[in-house]
Amino acid sequence: MTESETVKRLRIAVHPDLSFKAGQWVDFFIPGVEKVGGFSMCSSPGLLQREGIIELAVKYTKHPPAHWVHTVCTVGSRVAMRVGGDFYFDPMPSDPSVDLLLVAGGVGINPLYSVLLHTSDLLHLNQSSGGRDYNIGSAHLCYSAKNTQELLFKSSIIEKCGEFPNKLSCNFHVTQQRAEVEPHLQPFVRGGRISEEELQANVDPQRTLCYLCGPPLMIEAISKTLLDLGLPKDRILFEKWW
Repeated sequence: MTESETVKRLRIAVHPDLSFKAGQWVDFFIPGVEKVGGFSMCSSPGLLQREGIIELAVKYTKHPPAHWVHTVCTVGSRVAMRVGGDFYFDPMPSDPSVDLLLVAGGVGINPLYSVLLHTSDLLHLNQSSGGRDYNIGSAHLCYSAKNTQELLFKSSIIEKCGEFPNKLSCNFHVTQQRAEVEPHLQPFVRGGRISEEELQANVDPQRTLCYLCGPPLMIEAISKTLLDLGLPKDRILFEKWW
């Protein structure tokens, strides 16, 4: 599936023994390709439980595994995978409630989209159990990309926020937008980088847990801002991709 001009989304049927936590990545072993790929899951653990499927979104590069995904991979291609990574959101039903702040830059959205989908799944579980399962707080996503074309999963993100409007929210930040923003996106789109004001509005040092994924310079700048806003260092988790 084409997710944007530069990103392909793969749906992979996996062995029943495979499991992962929202936010983790896979080592991706392709027959005949020496280099190992490293890609974050962009689906929820719930989709794996329900359908035996995981999804990956892979940006086009000349790196052999990504190049293979874009030029060779077809329905029926077989690969091997190994799950890894200690960047994940996996609360237990008895854990105290936290408010999530998810900050993504570019393809750094992948693991955070998985976390957002998992949060939505847990909110549905909480609803169906009459509030007995999973004490889930809120989640706010700040997602920055060059333009709205490069915002992956945007329609699905807006849809999830619409299902739980008092729990899930998002802002899309575009730094080099030339074209008119489509009407359905307009309420969510902001020009320019993620601001200190927006971060401040979504940080409570006692309750907020922040997950960051994107280019290293962005992560360093936002981590510093969050520390300045009083968020303890152990509540700022990040994955540097580039």
